[in-house]
Amino acid sequence: MDVIVLGLMLLSLTIWLGLLCFRGQFWRTDQQLEVETLYTTSLQSLPVVCAVVPARNEAELISVSLRSLLLQDYPGSFNVFLVDDRSTDRTANFAEGVAHAVGKPQQLHIITGETLPPGWSGKLWAVEQGINSASLFAPDYYLLTDADIEHDPSNLRRLVAKAVQEDLDLVSVMVRLRCESFWEKLLIPAFVFFFQKLYPFRWVNNPNNPTAAAAGGSILIAREALERIGGIQVIRQALIDDCALAEAVKRSGGVGDKGTSPIPSQGRIWIGLSTLTCSLRPYDSLATIWDMVARTAYTQLNYSPLLLLGTLVGMPLIYLVPPVSVILGAVWGNWAMSGDKTHYVYAFTGLLGWLLMTFAYYPTIRFYKCSPWLAFSLPAIAFLYTLMTLDSALRHWQGRGGAWKGRVYHSSDNL
Repeated sequence: MDVIVLGLMLLSLTIWLGLLCFRGQFWRTDQQLEVETLYTTSLQSLPVVCAVVPARNEAELISVSLRSLLLQDYPGSFNVFLVDDRSTDRTANFAEGVAHAVGKPQQLHIITGETLPPGWSGKLWAVEQGINSASLFAPDYYLLTDADIEHDPSNLRRLVAKAVQEDLDLVSVMVRLRCESFWEKLLIPAFVFFFQKLYPFRWVNNPNNPTAAAAGGSILIAREALERIGGIQVIRQALIDDCALAEAVKRSGGVGDKGTSPIPSQGRIWIGLSTLTCSLRPYDSLATIWDMVARTAYTQLNYSPLLLLGTLVGMPLIYLVPPVSVILGAVWGNWAMSGDKTHYVYAFTGLLGWLLMTFAYYPTIRFYKCSPWLAFSLPAIAFLYTLMTLDSALRHWQGRGGAWKGRVYHSSDNL
């Protein structure tokens, strides 16, 4: 029994050493759009950009988000296409009022969404309609953004400069999620941490690495790249549409030769964090965060019972074994016979693993300006996320998976 327990402790510790050393430095927060000073003034010509905003019952947030879009400091041609996805709360009326209030009604184009056809997710069908309308302006880039994002005035300018100067097909930023309530401070930084662990940003940004990801709140994609992959319709059934789009773009690229070194010819993407552009969506209770994660967690596992089993075993092994080892070492130390030092090994091994995961989590906690002590709470947070993942699978099996904005998407709709 002691050998098995010690083996689990050492395995957990080894996994954390491997993650820190060989997982693309996922735990760092240095991939940030605002870290570099980017200017569009150095560009020979300013690309034409059209923003596409799918909006379904967003009257509460659209005033702030749309205002931030219309007041971008981008000096080139920029128009916003808001697709009213059959809202019942007068979203379109509020949007029109905002455009007139800031004196830019000519930049806003409101599209009344058509009936959702079979085989499409609601959001992507709205995006498709927006792109079709925006294509009349022959844009060089589309800015795909959600209706709950407050853009910093420089966001578009920075995205365009990044794309043009580094010849990127897709540039995306994971906007700063709201982190104000107790539950947001406890769980939201971990959401970003787990996303980066799943998709290390350095790997995504390396054209020679197949890892691809994007964050749907703010994606700038070149029109040529979108046409090359076959348009939005190629991912029309995807619930995790941002990562599906990034994968399609990166996979569409090829590798050419320049001297003796292979260089990517297409499919270059970049993802990073943003300190200035933020999400307005509140997650001020455990239930709202739980629903947000459970909506797509099982989708992320490709609806695989085997991957679910691996998650239910792997998460406790990686996150719970270290603190449990510390507790066991302390408890067994009180019961141990004189001369038996086994409990010291348990406690030390567990403590080392716990400190490693705390070290990994701390940069994300600091990025979100939360209490440093929350970095030690990652085991408990991971346990909650494991339960959310299990609940996501249960919802899927019960036919309630993928529910969002009054619509439910089943796995059969997303294959």
